Amino acid sequence: MSSGERGGASGGLRALAADLACGSISSRDAVAVALDRIEASRNSLNAFRLIRREPATAEAWEADQRLSAGERRPLLGVPIAVKDDVDVAGSPTSFGCGGTFAPETQDSEVVRRLRAAGAVIVGKTNTPELGQWPFTSAPAFGYTVNPWNRAHTPGGSSGGSAAAVAAGLVPAAIGSDGGGSIRIPVSWTNLVGIKPQRGRVPTDPAREPFNGLTVFGPLARTVGDAALLFDVIARPLTAGSAGLPPASLSDAVGADPGRLRIALSLRPAFTGAAVGLHPDVEAGIRRVADRLCGLGHSVELAEPTFGPLLTLSMVARIVPGVRQRLRALPAAQVDPRTTAKARWGAALSGPACRSARAVEPLLRHRVGRIFSRFDLVLSPTTAQPPPPIGVVDGLSMAETDRIVLGTIQYTFPWNVLGWPAVGFPAGFTAAGLPFGAQLLRPACSERMLVSVAAQLEAQSRWDTIVPTPWW
Repeated sequence: MSSGERGGASGGLRALAADLACGSISSRDAVAVALDRIEASRNSLNAFRLIRREPATAEAWEADQRLSAGERRPLLGVPIAVKDDVDVAGSPTSFGCGGTFAPETQDSEVVRRLRAAGAVIVGKTNTPELGQWPFTSAPAFGYTVNPWNRAHTPGGSSGGSAAAVAAGLVPAAIGSDGGGSIRIPVSWTNLVGIKPQRGRVPTDPAREPFNGLTVFGPLARTVGDAALLFDVIARPLTAGSAGLPPASLSDAVGADPGRLRIALSLRPAFTGAAVGLHPDVEAGIRRVADRLCGLGHSVELAEPTFGPLLTLSMVARIVPGVRQRLRALPAAQVDPRTTAKARWGAALSGPACRSARAVEPLLRHRVGRIFSRFDLVLSPTTAQPPPPIGVVDGLSMAETDRIVLGTIQYTFPWNVLGWPAVGFPAGFTAAGLPFGAQLLRPACSERMLVSVAAQLEAQSRWDTIVPTPWW
């Protein structure tokens, strides 16, 4: 690993946006650097499924014209990557599947908001088939690898977005999280990711993808960069009053959250495939707890009440979701495990899925009881550091599912509940592999989560620790 920032896109989202606004760099140059880095790393990192060289170059030229005319927007001229489960007009959405797909005719709402903020979409990042796995590989594109160690996965399913940001190909990217798919890859690449609460970021044209489990959110090097990208794609956090604009998440970076009561949770939710906590990961999470105490917060070991019903609700929603998404891609060529899961999804569609949604109020009440005593929960993001890239190669569907369930055991509850979370770096193992922690809270609490994460970042400065380039 190395310390300090490298030039170009790896300088960070806010820094690059400021440089573009003051004219110290042109969008054409910033976008060209990003595109060249993406092309140069395609056979090594393999972070991108699709590169938009010609359209992005034209959009950068247009952005420079607008900047020269005095126009100012939050991301005007900034190169951004999006995961290949959101639609970009003129490009196909393969969602990790093999086959030939027609270009989309309209942007998804997230992409429309990025464009309205002036962003230049440079490409679509790799994801496993239909976002099923917390590892990023598929027959259609091979393996996306971790910039910190090429023998290991960056995680998933937003692994392409995480690899692209961690390697400095782009300053930030969009991912999605249906069971930990933003938080797991940021944990394994030393980044920050925000999982918004359900409904905060529009998912159009999909309506509550994977039956309400999946949301879109930002991946970035810093809390401030992630908050800025969140503000661009999200609905307002609160309505403005007395002529004031609505509150933004960026306002929470550097804001004092006050002295908080924080529960340190080390016991994962039940999945039937529990994985023990790696000693380096546990030590790192406890160091985060010590830092929080040093910041004036109180931290106490305490566990939410999860229970098996939470897991059943997740399975009964995600498996039919695989079937729904595969049926929307009739030309898709997929792994036999994906086909088998889609068949299983037929049995769980209808009443079973509706029942899984109906128990949400009960689950929120049960898990939420911990917040009568604590303001936040701190937990590991994963029990283990990133595994090798081929961790699920050649396995049966049941064997694969056991590994997946063991990987998401700390993350999936907040998808079932629909509540927000922030993932951030927590350290490195003795072997030099990154791992992360997450802060958790009920609905309408992104500002508190971000303010505490920003406190930790100011103290540990994880944003200055970057992988040594080999790609």
